[in-house]
Amino acid sequence: MSGLQRRDFLARAAAFTAAGAALGGATRVAAGDPSFMNNVPDPLLAGHELPTFKFALERSEGKVIDGSFGKEATVVQLPISKGIAGVSMKLQPGAMRELHWHATAAEWAFVLEGRVRTTVIDPEGCAETNDFNPGDVWYFPRGHGHMLECLGDRPCHFILIFDNGYFSEFGTFSITDWIGHTPKPLLAKNFGLPEAAFDGFPREEVYFARGARPPEQQSIPLQGRRLPPQTHKYELLAQPPHKVFPGGREWRVDSSRFPISQTVTGVVLDLEPGGLRELHWHPTADEWQYVVEGSVSVTMFGSHGRYRTETLEKGDVGYVPQGYGHSIENVGGGRSRVLIGFNTGVYKTIDLSQWIAGNPTDVLATNFSKPAELFEKFPRRDVFIAPPGAAKE
Repeated sequence: MSGLQRRDFLARAAAFTAAGAALGGATRVAAGDPSFMNNVPDPLLAGHELPTFKFALERSEGKVIDGSFGKEATVVQLPISKGIAGVSMKLQPGAMRELHWHATAAEWAFVLEGRVRTTVIDPEGCAETNDFNPGDVWYFPRGHGHMLECLGDRPCHFILIFDNGYFSEFGTFSITDWIGHTPKPLLAKNFGLPEAAFDGFPREEVYFARGARPPEQQSIPLQGRRLPPQTHKYELLAQPPHKVFPGGREWRVDSSRFPISQTVTGVVLDLEPGGLRELHWHPTADEWQYVVEGSVSVTMFGSHGRYRTETLEKGDVGYVPQGYGHSIENVGGGRSRVLIGFNTGVYKTIDLSQWIAGNPTDVLATNFSKPAELFEKFPRRDVFIAPPGAAKE
């Protein structure tokens, strides 16, 4: 490891150690569900003011090799984002994100531009190769080995979402890194080959491998075809929208439609200018947002009078912790599109209009010290997406 690499490694290690210390005892809970981190107060969210929940992902430096790049938003770059991490990745024609696996997170992805080919292997030795177009989604369970490569003569760009905010794209387990640091006698014994077979192999992690553009027709694996019982591919935008309103539309996929995706739900939200994804909260998941197009205003309510608004532009990331009230409003001149990820395989939400509509008018009158007749004018079901030009007094 060079001096520069060592300094970079130590800096990242120190940052993650500091971030982990901020959780205090939150990693283990004496009673209740130990997977529910909020049983122990998070010091970052316990202050008098809410912290920022915005990060300019596409304006960050990231890792760039021959025009291909990976840019990440983890708890290091965005400390509030403890439950979900995200990566923006672009591959040039002929480039491949080399064979690797993630020890601490599952990977969910949405293709923005270009075409991508993936191959993934599971613990039973089953492998699947898939080709992806814009609007398609993949999901790789935690620890499953995989690779990603650009198809065709145009770059591809995709967003990766991981179900662990402490995950780092640059801490993955890469095959060249492993083989390059394993003694040749051990490799020779492992594969039943002479030591000389490993002459010239990379000694350090390649990360982005470069080669000829892959053939249009998928090649057959060395072992032949042994497909897994569940596919890793879902064509999200090829489906009809889950919800359509005058102010926008939403595509949604969770494990009920994409069974292998047990820990991540994905949403694509389109809003017309002035459209509002109404005030709501998610009782079982954190929310990670990436602005694909347009400009949106995101609000967050954190109890005890704490309220914060951030404006997210194209390429920015937002994050709302589990149970915190929030909204998303298009404040630009054209349609906005937001990619949203949740660290749960089953989508759940409670909307503010739905909550009010679920109560009798006498209860609402008492709660707000207002005449019961006022609440007769409120919606009798959830609004979900409020249209542009909503009524104002």
